Amino acid sequence: MMSAARLPWRRLRRTELPRDTLELARFLIGKVVVHEHAAGVMAGRIVETEAYPIGDPACHAYGGQTLRNASLFRERGHCYVYFIYGTWFMLNVSSETQGAGAGVLLRALEPLHGVELMCARRAVSRLTDVARGPGRLAQALAIERSLDGLDLCKPGPLWLGHGEQAAGEIGSSVRIGISRAVLQPWRFYERGNPHVSGPRRLRA
Repeated sequence: MMSAARLPWRRLRRTELPRDTLELARFLIGKVVVHEHAAGVMAGRIVETEAYPIGDPACHAYGGQTLRNASLFRERGHCYVYFIYGTWFMLNVSSETQGAGAGVLLRALEPLHGVELMCARRAVSRLTDVARGPGRLAQALAIERSLDGLDLCKPGPLWLGHGEQAAGEIGSSVRIGISRAVLQPWRFYERGNPHVSGPRRLRA
C-alpha cells in the first residue's frame, strides 16, 4: 500500500479556496479528499457537491451557531461532520469567513486509492456503489464525528488535495433531499461521471 508521504496529490492551500460558497462548491469538483486512516489511506475524486450559503434556510447554520454546527462558522476549509437519519454521517467543508456560517456538502466521490478498503467498509463490489451519495461517501471514507472541526488545509488525517485529472463539464441542478429553498440550483456535478448520485434527470 502506498504511504501517505508518496501520495500523488498536493494539499490545497486555504488561499486557493474561493471565498464564496457557490464558487467553492464548483471549485471542489475534480479535487481529491484523502483520509489517512489507521487501516490505510483512502482517497476519492470529488464529482458532486451542494452549496449551503449564508442565509440559506436549508443550511444548518441558518438558526445561528450551536455546539453541533460550530464548524460551519469556521474559516473556509474546515471539516463539518454531522449525523443524520440515525444512520449516516455527512462530510462538509466550511466555506466562508470566520463567524459567517456556510458550507459545502460533498455528495459523491470517484474512488481513487484504498479502493479495497472503501469497498469493504461499504460491503459492495461494484465501484459505482462505493461513494455515490453523501452517506455512502462518508461510510466509505470512515468519516466519524471525531473528525468534525479539522482543518482540511493543514497536516492531519483528513485533507483536500489537487486532483491529477481536471474537472470535466460541470452541471448544476436543484439540491436533493431537502425541504427548504428547494428550487435553488446549488448542486454541482461532473457531467457524464457514473459516480454522481441522484435521479437520471439530475445527472444529465
